[in-house]
Amino acid sequence: MAIPLLDCCHIAGRDITADALLTQRALAAYIVGRAAHYHFTVRGNQPTLAGDIALHFERRGAPDFVDQPAVGHGRIETRRIWCSTALNDYLDFPHVGQLFLIERETIIKKTGQCRRETALGVTSRSPEQASPERLLALNRGHWGIESLHYIIDWNYDEDRIRTGHGPQNVTRLRCFAVGVLKSFRKPDQSLAHMMRKLVSRSRTVLDYLRLTANSLGRAQPA
Repeated sequence: MAIPLLDCCHIAGRDITADALLTQRALAAYIVGRAAHYHFTVRGNQPTLAGDIALHFERRGAPDFVDQPAVGHGRIETRRIWCSTALNDYLDFPHVGQLFLIERETIIKKTGQCRRETALGVTSRSPEQASPERLLALNRGHWGIESLHYIIDWNYDEDRIRTGHGPQNVTRLRCFAVGVLKSFRKPDQSLAHMMRKLVSRSRTVLDYLRLTANSLGRAQPA
């Protein structure tokens, strides 16, 4: 479905980011054929590609770029990226410009617990076209979108609505709801926790939507 969807879009000169499901040779060739660039996550559905990239970065040295630590929601996140062109002519994947490994280190402020996650990826942009800093920014932008879908899938069971125009219409409502909740969220508060509280405090929903006199900060005429 990805190629027919992109057929309707002007993508020349743009970066098309995708999770591992869409890391496919046909899509990569299509994107570059449309004068755009791909930025793909690589995982188990491309085992040879993932294995080659992981092996290459197994003995990595200092990162090529380290993002400034981000503080929020009770966490401190630091992202590091390593890039390489060493396997460009070896990998069985079209139009490889460079490959990368991103490490995300998360520290829970309350407990001091530290967690590290790594992600592998490949892009058609060469080092001259995209610096490590830019690749890291592209990846961060992609996961900013993914996180919204994760919130909706996990908390609203979105995937259960599949017929007619229901999925599109309900998704719009749920995205609106998530946006409203984010505008009221405190730094140490999760969206899932807010949703659980609203189940038993429906009056607060009206406050969030500014449909009550209290939420507007002044009495309303009868």
